[in-house]
Amino acid sequence: MQIITTGPIASLTFAVAFATVLSAPQPAQAASATEIDTRTDAALDRFRADVGGAKRFLTDAEGVLVFPQVLKAGFGFGGEYGEGALRVKGKTVDYYSTIAGSFGFQIGAQSKTIILCFMTKAALDQFRNSEGWEVGVDGSVALVTLGVGDSVDTTNIKDPIVGFAFNNKGLMYNLTLEGSKMTRIKK
Repeated sequence: MQIITTGPIASLTFAVAFATVLSAPQPAQAASATEIDTRTDAALDRFRADVGGAKRFLTDAEGVLVFPQVLKAGFGFGGEYGEGALRVKGKTVDYYSTIAGSFGFQIGAQSKTIILCFMTKAALDQFRNSEGWEVGVDGSVALVTLGVGDSVDTTNIKDPIVGFAFNNKGLMYNLTLEGSKMTRIKK
């Protein structure tokens, strides 16, 4: 195979494409129920430790959907995928996957944790009774962003579904979950 470049832009484009292919995450085997539960416990522990008021917020929720690791990768077109657990009264009742796609300037990969708190029984029931639930189509999610030292307060947040997304640096800003589809999976 012969590669012909015609200048520095073509060389840079080839180098970026080659590096992206080499660094792209390899497909992983689906996690077991035990692995998802263990990762969910760790994500909730971190959420309680890092966000003031999180413990009370989780206690007041009718249900909590946790995706401990949602991987996103892209080079122009992007996609993200993760598996998680739905907890009701602290116990796992179902497992879900989330998937989303995007288009635009994006290169590389990142990982984030997503926690959705269903604050009303009606919102939780609608989610659980759906065949596949899409953010922005089947329900809206109020995504919470906090500054350093702030805490979440259930008396000030009245939305039926409240979401949190964080990475290793803390809660993420300028993020949307619109278009993310969540589907029940068997484990």
